[in-house]
Amino acid sequence: MNFQDLVEIAAKLRGPGGCPWDKEQTRESLKPFLVEELYEVIDAFDEDNAEGIKEELGDLLFQIVLQSQLAREEGIFDIHEVIDGIAQKMVKRHPHVFGDRVLKTSEDVKVWWEEHKKKEGKDHKSAIGGVPLSLPALLRARKLQIKATRAGFDWEKIGDVFAKLDEEIKELKEALDKDDKDEIEDELGDIFFVMVRVANFVEVDPEDALRKTIRKFIYRFNYMEKEAELQGRKLTDMTLEEMDILWNKAKKSAE
Repeated sequence: MNFQDLVEIAAKLRGPGGCPWDKEQTRESLKPFLVEELYEVIDAFDEDNAEGIKEELGDLLFQIVLQSQLAREEGIFDIHEVIDGIAQKMVKRHPHVFGDRVLKTSEDVKVWWEEHKKKEGKDHKSAIGGVPLSLPALLRARKLQIKATRAGFDWEKIGDVFAKLDEEIKELKEALDKDDKDEIEDELGDIFFVMVRVANFVEVDPEDALRKTIRKFIYRFNYMEKEAELQGRKLTDMTLEEMDILWNKAKKSAE
């Protein structure tokens, strides 16, 4: 089968004699599935699972084809227009490849792209405009900060960032002492935002960093549960000190 077969499958699922569930779907109802498939692709990348990556990319691709089929039924556009649009965009965005412009480094490309967006009026009036509201919070914070940095609004040294982090932690402690829930939430948000700046400063994607930490936590916690089970016990029956011993054992097992 090829790509056109997939397009026709989507049309058949939505057409007469098709699947009742698929026929009921709307652009809104399919949004969660699009997001879910995207994150499953990322999980497959993180697991470095070639078969998983292939399968999840296919699932994500089908969501794009299905959304395009809905648009076709509404007379808005079809999948071929989607492909044509992105192909033209890629050519336009790479004049150093498909044209005569000379851009030697990736930084040259980034600078040119920001200037190009401004000329097209797609970067809004603000230097930090154009960052989608629906992005995950860490990713949105990162993109906003990168734009702010390009506009010259940034600390010069990472020590300055840590000084700001210390300031925000102090303010959080003061909010905790007052037991002010709104202020606590506000200060926690400030700490997260500064931590994203730390990540950007050392060129680490905070979303990736947190995902890796979550994977480590899951591995270690599962290890603790299995070790407790081997002892004929449950974690809920253990003291914190006993669980700490298992936790450290889990850390060493992964080294």
